[in-house]
Formats: sequence, C-alpha cells, structure tokens
Amino acid sequence: MTTPPAAPETPAATRRTSARVITVSDRSAAGVRDDLSGPSARRALEDAGYAVTTVIVADGEEPVEAALRAGLAAGDRLIVTSGGTGVGPRDRTPEGTRRVIERELPGVAQLLLLRGLQASPHAALTRGIVGVAGRSVVANLPGKPSAVTESLEVLLPLLPHLLDQLDGGDH
Repeated sequence: MTTPPAAPETPAATRRTSARVITVSDRSAAGVRDDLSGPSARRALEDAGYAVTTVIVADGEEPVEAALRAGLAAGDRLIVTSGGTGVGPRDRTPEGTRRVIERELPGVAQLLLLRGLQASPHAALTRGIVGVAGRSVVANLPGKPSAVTESLEVLLPLLPHLLDQLDGGDH
C-alpha cells in the first residue's frame, strides 16, 4: 500500500491573511438583536482579500479580552472589535483591549475618529483604540454598521505597510 503524497503547502504569497471580527454586544450575544455590524466588517474584509472569522461576545472587559486572546492564539493578523466603545455603563471594549495590546497606535485611532466625525458629531464620543500585540493589529471600531465600513475604509489601506513593519520589513 502506498501513501499518497502530501498536499503541497500553500506559498506565503498566495495565503490569505487571517482576520477576526468580534462584535461586542450584550443583546446580540443573547440572541435578542441581530448582529449587523459584524457582517458589514466581514464583507469589507473579505472584499479586501482577508480570511475572516466572526465572533459575538457580551459587553465587558473580560469577554473582550478573552476573545482578543483567542484571535491572537489562532494567529489572526488583524482583529477588529465592533461596539462597546461608547460611554454606556457596560461599554468596556477599550479597557479589555488595553489588557492585550503591547503598544497603542494613537495616530491610527485619530484617523478613524476624524473619518467618523465627517459622518456624525456623535463619533466624538468613541473611546476606541488601535494597537499591536505581537505580529497582530487590534482595532476598536464603533458598533454602527456604517461606521464600521467607514473605519475600515481608513484602516485597510494602512494594513499592508503596518503588517510588513510588524514582520520586520525594511521600511
């Protein structure tokens, strides 16, 4: 009996970069409300060529931290959260994110804020942060589907260079 040859490994140049979308919402996690922002993020990321995993978690620091750590353990290079960045009592996404990231990227967070302000003055209420953990980028996006799309329009063009820098690329 002969053993079939192993499937060839996919060359790095043709592998799709993995991304994770974490929707942070008590109501969506409980099944009381449909998640609309997660599918918006998924579509934008898939259209940009990313292989996407989606997760829904309840609000709070601990669920966000656990979901981020799971994405990092899975090797996701981009992890975006949607929701939990406001000032409501359970809006603790930035706090959970700070437990995981090693370095903040305040300039990127400011660009996302500026884009949001073009659409709505309420964007000024966001507390979302962006940072890096190991070789991964973590970004907190608002919970509104249109704001997720607008934020990704800003973030996606930055990612090739940012991920290359995290890989030690010559910059």
